[in-house]
Amino acid sequence: MNIKNKSDLATIIRERRSVKKGYTNKKVEEETVRELLEDAIWAPTHGMRQPWRFLFVDKDNLPSFAKKVAATYPVEMQQNREDYLNEPNAILVVIMEEPEAQKQWDENYGATASMIQNFWLLAWEHDLGVVWKTNPHIYDPKVKELLNVAENEKIVGFVHLGYFEKQPIKKDRIPLADKFTKYIG
Repeated sequence: MNIKNKSDLATIIRERRSVKKGYTNKKVEEETVRELLEDAIWAPTHGMRQPWRFLFVDKDNLPSFAKKVAATYPVEMQQNREDYLNEPNAILVVIMEEPEAQKQWDENYGATASMIQNFWLLAWEHDLGVVWKTNPHIYDPKVKELLNVAENEKIVGFVHLGYFEKQPIKKDRIPLADKFTKYIG
């Protein structure tokens, strides 16, 4: 099969970028995030566990949130981390259930990552920039406590959100031919 015309979905997948900086002042509304998540949660999920939950931090609450998370760092890093966490217009904290069985843990992580990708693509359609961040604070027990993350839960990432005017530069992928082999028994 040779696909000559790319679908809208294929185009969005190829055009989507990580938007890390250059956000405008346009507010990311909770309603918009909820609407995007309503579709994003249709990601594949083993056993229909739907292992995710979300904590939304809007621009109005970001300064307080950033200060509290930054306070978990050594004093000499706190201002840098606070400034960094205040860069986006909003943050969506993605949290997943952590089962004890490794197989289920892997399945939950895969489902949550798929859901984040769905969210990212849907956001891109609306010119909402997204970047999935896994900075050290997501692993800090003090941050888990601060955000009321249960013992059997994991912070998968802080998803930084913001509208943008200038698209980030396209970065090419390694050709598929370099990554694809066929098993011959």
